[in-house]
Amino acid sequence: MSTTTPATYFLAAPASAATARIAREFVTAILVAAGREALIDDARVCVSDAVTNVVQHARVDALTIEVGVHAHRVVFAVRDDDPGRRPYRRAARSDDERGRGLALVRGLACDSGVALVWEGLDVVGKRVWFSLSA
Repeated sequence: MSTTTPATYFLAAPASAATARIAREFVTAILVAAGREALIDDARVCVSDAVTNVVQHARVDALTIEVGVHAHRVVFAVRDDDPGRRPYRRAARSDDERGRGLALVRGLACDSGVALVWEGLDVVGKRVWFSLSA
C-alpha cells in the first residue's frame, strides 16, 4: 500500500481587491496542472469570496492562500493574521448587497470551516478553508 503526499501550493499576497482576481488565476492554474478542471468554477467562486471576506473585514495588510491537492479532494484555505475579527454565520436579507460569501462557499464546497491559528497560547489569526471533491 502506498501513500501519496498531497501537492501543496502557497500564495502570499496583499489584502487588496486585486488579490481576489489573482487568487482565481492561482487556483485555476493549479487545478489545470492537476487535471482537476471540473473543479475550476466552484473553486474560483469560493476562493474569491474567502479572499474578499479578508479584504472587507480583517484588519491586515496581507493574506495567504494555500491549496492542497489530494487523491480525491482539493483543500483550499485563506489565512489572515487578524485574531480579533472572526467570521460568523449570518442570514443576509434579500435586499442586502453583501453577506452571502461564506454561505455560498458552504453551499458549493463538500466541507468547509474556520480554524483559529495559534502560537503558543495566543490566537494570532484564522484560516477559512473549504474542500471540493475530485
